[in-house]
Amino acid sequence: MKILPLNIATVLSGIAAVLTQAALPAELVEVGKIWEAAPHNAFTDLVRFRGEWFCVFREGRAHVSPDGALRVIASSDGRDWRSMALLTSTNADLRDAKITVTPEGHLMLNGAGALHQPAPMKHQSYAWFSKDGRHWTAAVPVGEPNLWLWRVTWHKGAAYGIAYDTAVDKFIRLYRSQDGRVFDTLVPKLFDEGHPNESSLVFRSDEIALCLLRRDGQPGSAQLGQSRPPYTAWEWKDLGVKIGGPHLLLLPDGRLVAAVRLYDGKVRTALAWLDPDAASLKEFLALPSGGDTSYAGLAWHEGSLWVSYYSSHEGKTSIYLAKVRL
Repeated sequence: MKILPLNIATVLSGIAAVLTQAALPAELVEVGKIWEAAPHNAFTDLVRFRGEWFCVFREGRAHVSPDGALRVIASSDGRDWRSMALLTSTNADLRDAKITVTPEGHLMLNGAGALHQPAPMKHQSYAWFSKDGRHWTAAVPVGEPNLWLWRVTWHKGAAYGIAYDTAVDKFIRLYRSQDGRVFDTLVPKLFDEGHPNESSLVFRSDEIALCLLRRDGQPGSAQLGQSRPPYTAWEWKDLGVKIGGPHLLLLPDGRLVAAVRLYDGKVRTALAWLDPDAASLKEFLALPSGGDTSYAGLAWHEGSLWVSYYSSHEGKTSIYLAKVRL
C-alpha cells in the first residue's frame, strides 16, 4: 500500500461534535490500491468482522457487462488481501455488493442481478449469508422484482432497506425484515420526486432515522429524510448538491460522515459532513480519485475512518482503501 428523545447528553454531544468538526481538519493517513485483478473492479463495501477486514465489490469486463460477479476479499491488517469467494450467476450481471453483520453474528451480503434479457423482469435483489466470510449460501431472492434493494441497515434486531423502482414509476420503497431473507413493506412509496434511487440509512441514539438519497431526474439534488419510530412518516429536505453512490456513517461522537461522488467540476469520491439541522453536506476531504469512481464502504475502527472505494484515476478501474484520521 502506498502511504500517502433529546436530553442534555445529546445536546452536549452535538455541541462537541460541531466544535470538533469546525476546528480539526481531516488527515489522509494512508491510501493504496488493494485489488485490480479483473478488467473492471468497482462498487465496494467494507466491514470489520471477527478481527478481519472484509471488502466486497463487483468484477466484470466493463462498468456494465453480462459477466458481473461479486468478489469477497479479506485482510487482517488492511494491506495484504486475499480472495475468499466469488459469487456468480448464470442469468444475471451481479452488481453493487453491500455487506453487514447480522444480529446472529453472521455476514450478510446483498446485491442485485441485472437479468439477461429476454426475461420476465429487469432486476432481482438477492442476499447471501456466511458464518466465516469464506463459505456462502446460495443466492436468496429478496424484495420484489424490479425494486433494487440498495443497502441494508440493522437496527434493534431488524434489517431496514430502501429499494428503488427500475421499471417505470421511479419511486423508493422502505422495507423491514427480521431475518434478512423475508422483507415486508413498511412504506410503499417513501419518495417519488426527481427519480430517487441509491440511499443510505442510519439510526441515531435518539431513535431518529436519517436517509441520504441520490436523485437523477429534474431536480437532481440529493435529499435528506428524517423519521421517528415506527418510521412510517418521513420529512424530507433538499441538500442542494448532486451526489452519487451515497453512504452514511454515524461516528461514536455523534457526527455524521458521508461518502459520495461529487460532480461539481471535477468528478471525485469525497468525504463530507452531514448536518441534519442545517440540511447541509460539506466536503472535507477529496480522496485520490477521478473518472469512473465512488461507491464507498465506511467503517470506524480504533479511532480512524476506513474507506473502501473504486476509481480509474490511475488508468485501470481498481479498488482502493484509505485510512483517515478525523
